[in-house]
Amino acid sequence: MLDVIALLLITLAIGFWYVRTRLSYWARRGIGHVRPTFPMGNMDGLRRTKHFKDIVTPLYERFKDSGAPFAGIYMMLRPVVLVLDLDLAKEVLIRDFANFEDRGMYHNERDDPLTGHLFRIDGPKWRPLRHKMSPTFASGKMKFMFPTICEVGVDLAEVCGELAANAICGILEISDLMGRYTSDVIGRCVFGLECNGLRNPEAQFAVMGRRAFTERRHNQLIDGFIESFPDLARRLRMCQIHQDITDFYLGIVKETVKLREEQGIVRNDFMNLLIEMKHRGELTLEEMAAQAFIFFAAGFDTSASTLGFALFELARQPQLQDKLRQEIDAALQLHQGQFTYDSMQELRYMELVIAETLRKYPPLPHLTRISKNLYTAKGNRHFYIEPGQMLLIPVYGIHHDPAIYPEPHKFIPERFMGDQLAQRPTAAWLPFGDGPRNCIGMRFGKMQTSIALVNLLRRFHFSVCPRTESKIEFVKSNLLLCPANGIYLKVQEISKLK
Repeated sequence: MLDVIALLLITLAIGFWYVRTRLSYWARRGIGHVRPTFPMGNMDGLRRTKHFKDIVTPLYERFKDSGAPFAGIYMMLRPVVLVLDLDLAKEVLIRDFANFEDRGMYHNERDDPLTGHLFRIDGPKWRPLRHKMSPTFASGKMKFMFPTICEVGVDLAEVCGELAANAICGILEISDLMGRYTSDVIGRCVFGLECNGLRNPEAQFAVMGRRAFTERRHNQLIDGFIESFPDLARRLRMCQIHQDITDFYLGIVKETVKLREEQGIVRNDFMNLLIEMKHRGELTLEEMAAQAFIFFAAGFDTSASTLGFALFELARQPQLQDKLRQEIDAALQLHQGQFTYDSMQELRYMELVIAETLRKYPPLPHLTRISKNLYTAKGNRHFYIEPGQMLLIPVYGIHHDPAIYPEPHKFIPERFMGDQLAQRPTAAWLPFGDGPRNCIGMRFGKMQTSIALVNLLRRFHFSVCPRTESKIEFVKSNLLLCPANGIYLKVQEISKLK
């Protein structure tokens, strides 16, 4: 009995020493930080009462004028570097990318196969996979996908008109509608499927897409453990994605591959590229499903939210909406009323509107990287970064820093005109990341966003209504920025306003 008590006391003493050592890391180094608490470190309230950006942004604002290149934060017991200096962000993402190519996100291909995708994987496996997948997102492939997305864009406008005609005072919740649009786009361009999410909100493809982002498999404490100690979580064979969601996407990929191989179907789409890689022995079916899943994940929620946020801001400032609509009408007139890939490239103000939407509402409000080797930040030996240490770049905080973007909470598309762009540092706008590991689907995301806005604005006027929130609240349990209470706008046919 005494031996058991002694062993218990020793275990408690070691545990206390370990926790105290971990949570005094930044204090011992003399790096600016906020005192952590056990067990959440600086993450108190994460995913319950606070969004991740609501925790990180105040820390960035507190230390950004200190003159230090970074501050220290604690993600549970994990000491993490919070980048404050935009030059350091540029070095991490671009100049010294070779030392910071890993994101350090949890992935477990064996037990949680959908996490083994391009966005999460690290090490020697990431680079060749990125190289092989890049041709899918070249401008030639985008041009090929353009007509398919336009067909869905026309369906979007039709459904929007039908819903507005049947809605009380024409008031619609548009964020769900935008999600159904993007799920149909990706279903066609990636899986070659007619998902019919626009006509049927309960279509399984759209439902599973929403669930993949809104439903957590674990509570915030277990999720925090997985993300803070990914290597240990892998050894414990822990999973993050619900099994039925995994089964659904694996099943779609297996059925699609079987059908195409048996019938000799060849299409110029993303799935065909994955099938070719499978035939060369470069991907298993599970790895194919993971890559298809991230294409869906990256294009579904992010583009849908961006569309909702853009319409929200354009509804609040109708003069901007009219300006963009006039540009769309002028481009169509130059091309005999046809919306073409080339006419889309001529929509300069559209680019400004999308860029400002992504500034104010970056889909992923932070970036993470892992340092491979000991690294000295900006030549200052006091600010060293240890091998294996995580860095966090606070994208939302940077995008809302008044020293970089005056009046950051105002929606001003002209911020992204050439003369103003030239005055800002390279790493001042990071909705797609930057450097060799930027978002591979950036062109695709912009294209499906532009097509939706063209089809909607040429036909409808969007305005605020009594149900429109003055400020959008975000889903706290989601790392992405997603509206928590929907986005309600009044939708009117332009032809009926004249």
